[in-house]
Amino acid sequence: MSMYTLGNALYTGERSYNIIGRRKLWFTIAGALILISVLMFAVRDVNLGIEFRGGSQFTVSGAQTKSQSLAVDVVRENSTDDSARVSEVGADSIRVQTAELDDIQTQEVRSGLAEAYGVDEANVASTYIGPTWGADVLKKAVQSFLIFVCLIVLILWAYFRTWTIAIGAVGALVNDLIITAGVYVASGFEVTPATVIGFLTILGYSLYDTVVVFDKVRENTEAFKSQTAFTYGEQANLAVNQTLIRSINTSVTGLLPVGAVLVIGVAFQGAGTLRDLSLALFVGMTVSALSSIFIAAPIAVWFKERSPDIQDHTERVLRLRGDAAPVAAHPDTDIKPANAGQHLGQRAQPKRRRKKK
Repeated sequence: MSMYTLGNALYTGERSYNIIGRRKLWFTIAGALILISVLMFAVRDVNLGIEFRGGSQFTVSGAQTKSQSLAVDVVRENSTDDSARVSEVGADSIRVQTAELDDIQTQEVRSGLAEAYGVDEANVASTYIGPTWGADVLKKAVQSFLIFVCLIVLILWAYFRTWTIAIGAVGALVNDLIITAGVYVASGFEVTPATVIGFLTILGYSLYDTVVVFDKVRENTEAFKSQTAFTYGEQANLAVNQTLIRSINTSVTGLLPVGAVLVIGVAFQGAGTLRDLSLALFVGMTVSALSSIFIAAPIAVWFKERSPDIQDHTERVLRLRGDAAPVAAHPDTDIKPANAGQHLGQRAQPKRRRKKK
C-alpha cells in the first residue's frame, strides 16, 4: 500500500490505528524513557563546554598532524592541568581546552603547541573564557523556557477554549526535552551555547506539530454531542489518524537536512558547533514528532474524558450500541467500523424509502 493510499484510507476512516485507546502503553513507554534519561544524569557527568566551566582555549591552525596526544603532552609539560580536552576543528585545525592558565603558562603552552604541530606561533590563538558568560546564557535559557511555557498555555487555552489541550501540549514539550537531554548526556557531547539553542528550537518544532493534531481534534469533536454514533475518544482518534501521514512527511522532511548536517558536518568536517546543534535538533525533532501523536493527544483526551458531560455522552453511545465494543477500545491495531468511510462526528444518513408506483 502506497503512502497516498494509506493516507486516504486513514483520512476517510476506512483504516484506523488505535492510538488514543492504547494510551496506557504510550504513557508507559514514555515514562520508561524519561526515567532512563533522568538516570543518565546520575550515572554520567554532564560534559559541560568551556563556556560553562571556564578555562583557557588554544586553536592551532594549519596543523601538520592531527595527533591529539601531542597537545595533551604539551599541556602536561607546561601546566598543572592533566585533563586537557583536544578536538579536531575543520580539516587542519586542533582545538585545545584546559583549566585556567596564567600568562606564563599560556605563553609556554602556545610555544609548545606551535613546535609540536609544526606551525608558526602566530597560528596558535589563545583565549580565556570565564564561566560567568555561560552561566548567564543558561539562566536566560531557563527563563525563556518558563516564559514560553506560560505563554503557550495561555494562547492554547484561549485558541482552543479548553485547558486539556494546553496540558497535552506542555506534557509533550516536557517529554521531548527530558528525553533529548538524556540522549545528549549519554552521547558524551559537550553542552555548549549551541546545544542550548538547539533545545530552544525543539520547543517551536514540537509545538507546531502538536497544534496541527489538536486543530483536527477540535474540528472532529466540535459537535460530538449532537450525534450518538461515536464517542469523544473515537472522534479524537480519527483526528490523530487523519494527521498521521502529514506528521510523518513533515518530520522526515525536517530530519533530512538536520541528519545531513549531523553526519557530514561531524564525520567529514569535524565541525564541533554543528555537532552540538544538530544532535540536539535531530533527537528533539524525532521525539517531538512521536510525542505529538502518542503523547499530546492522548493526554488531552485522557483529561477531557474525565468531564461529566463527556462521560454521559460516552455511556449513552455505548448503551445504544448494545454489546458492540467501542472503536477507541478495540484490541486490534487495524479498525474498520461498520460505517467506514463516513467521517466521525457526522450522523449517518437514513435510507430513503422508495415510493410504490
